[in-house]
Amino acid sequence: MRDPLFEPIRINKLELKNRIYLPAMHMGMCEDFLVNDRLIAFYAERAKGGAGMIVVGNATVDEVAGNSQYIGAHLDDHLPGLTRLAAAINDNGAHSAVQLNHAGRYSHSFLMGGKEPVAPSAIASNLTREVPKALDIDGINAIVTSFADAAERCKKAGFSAVEVLSGTGYLISEFLSPLTNKREDEYGGCLENRMRFGLEVMAAIRERVGADYPLIVRMDNNDFMEGGMEREELETYAVKLVEGGVDALCIKGSWHEARVPQLTPNVPRGMYAYLARNVKELVDVPVIASHRINDPETARELIGEGYCDMVAMARSLIADPFLPEKARSGREKEIVHCIACAQGCFDNLFKLQHVECLCNPRAGHEEETRIEKSSAPKKVMVIGGGAAGMSAALAAHEKGHDVTLFEKGMRLGGQLHLASAPAGREEFLELAKDLASQIEVTDVRLAMNTVVDEALIDAEKPDHVIIATGAEPLTPPIKGVDGANVVQAWDVLADKAHTGKKVVIIGGGAVGVETALFLAEKGTLSGDAVKFLLLNRGETPEALRELASKGSKEVLLIEMMDKVGKDIGKSTKWGMLQDIARSRITVRPGTRALEITDEGVTVQFGEETEKIEADTVVLASGAVSVNPFAELLEKKGVACTTVGDAKGIALAFDAVHQGFAAGRAVE
Repeated sequence: MRDPLFEPIRINKLELKNRIYLPAMHMGMCEDFLVNDRLIAFYAERAKGGAGMIVVGNATVDEVAGNSQYIGAHLDDHLPGLTRLAAAINDNGAHSAVQLNHAGRYSHSFLMGGKEPVAPSAIASNLTREVPKALDIDGINAIVTSFADAAERCKKAGFSAVEVLSGTGYLISEFLSPLTNKREDEYGGCLENRMRFGLEVMAAIRERVGADYPLIVRMDNNDFMEGGMEREELETYAVKLVEGGVDALCIKGSWHEARVPQLTPNVPRGMYAYLARNVKELVDVPVIASHRINDPETARELIGEGYCDMVAMARSLIADPFLPEKARSGREKEIVHCIACAQGCFDNLFKLQHVECLCNPRAGHEEETRIEKSSAPKKVMVIGGGAAGMSAALAAHEKGHDVTLFEKGMRLGGQLHLASAPAGREEFLELAKDLASQIEVTDVRLAMNTVVDEALIDAEKPDHVIIATGAEPLTPPIKGVDGANVVQAWDVLADKAHTGKKVVIIGGGAVGVETALFLAEKGTLSGDAVKFLLLNRGETPEALRELASKGSKEVLLIEMMDKVGKDIGKSTKWGMLQDIARSRITVRPGTRALEITDEGVTVQFGEETEKIEADTVVLASGAVSVNPFAELLEKKGVACTTVGDAKGIALAFDAVHQGFAAGRAVE
């Protein structure tokens, strides 16, 4: 049967073997702009995995286009690394491209050795808080030339195509937008003038690389900025780009500073493909859809229904570089999906660390994590079927060991089931399913509904035990904590505890925030209900927004520290706090619970005490490790490793990575 995902497609005269396009991502792997072995290994693995085209970048066009962790394309000194990178992709079965970009006012002087960022106008960046230098005409002309120089350099290095980033809030989109372009010369004012810089860049590149070399543009079709570009203006720009010789358009949405989530787990899969469809109806070149396309089924549907000609799958291929080949060969059940958690990708970049992945411990470590079969296979016992335990079992099995995974319950996944409970966090359940599916296609033996004790350990006679017994919720030393109106957050998230209308949550960490959002969703309109009422004009859009965000419970979240969500990653925290702000959740930082009574909670705020009414009090005060086996195994002389929350309370990222490392280390 015809599979639209694996039909060839042409961009200019370049034929791609399928419709899967790995778009450029900042990986944070380069040093002093130079391509290194880590970056080459990362992209070589994805080329082997079957993507049709792989775009690397973004790459700098001059010394203030980005910081030194970016791929450099602005000097001939960068050519050797670029050449090695192109070969690593081309020689492993994919076509290669480089995305060229100038960050404009998003560049940070601190990360550029004090060099001043530039922009069309001297308007402070909302990200860096710096005021850039407004470009004069000579400066504009120099950057246009630098784009052409960089494109020529990339062609010389052996890349199959070049892409230009014309969105996201970077320099070209800064010229396009009236928010950031206040110029009064031929580059500012009307749309024709604001488009001029971008069109000049494309014309200069086309002249330099020739008519047959593929030129692609990645652009927004909605910047989601209040007072920004109208969609009709962006679509006019798209048409002008094609008329000017651009061979394909990769369509996305949003500037970095916009407050509409793009890549977080609450964004529905394929949500922004409509932006590509709008452009596809206007142009006659391939159009590529972007954002939250993390599974072949969604990708096929978008192509098959005419939303786009190709799909951009970025973090999807971080999580599983072999997603394309698994889809092509009928092994889709084995795919490890991106869950949009951002714990290893975006959050790492904010810490100036290179990209990793919660779901894939090998990502960013392709060379050093290769597993060789053990010369002396061991009998390995893994206790606990959560993320850490499953990851450990899989790695130990790949090493060649005889592995049995013991789980006391009837399902695998552990706390991933709790993490997936709040609305918009369902993707965490996908990881539990994916890890379980990986186990299913191996020879790892599963012992479900099995409580491990000393007698079982003696009967099994393992050579090595990996302890992944997780954690349990902490009960804080608060008077009245054992009251009938007190429940644990874990039980709330698991739908094992009833809560009344007025709920006080004690603890504003990740679990407290997620529980607050989970409860705030109760009584809100579903997406289907909103669509029905909207189409039938049953309510106004303003009323529907209220009904979709204001639930039936009154939730108060109290936290002793000065802020809530301190253990939530920066990439997702802002969106969760935004959801809190528009729901029936009140947040009280700097507030300590003193006593719980039948009527509610007595709290202290500064020097004042206050009684707060509550029907239910929810404890979200943290967790404690559960590890009843380490001491026992040490006495028996059995080698063991402790991973995940059993070792110390941490993130799901740590659980997966520690489990993988422990399984891989068994000799």
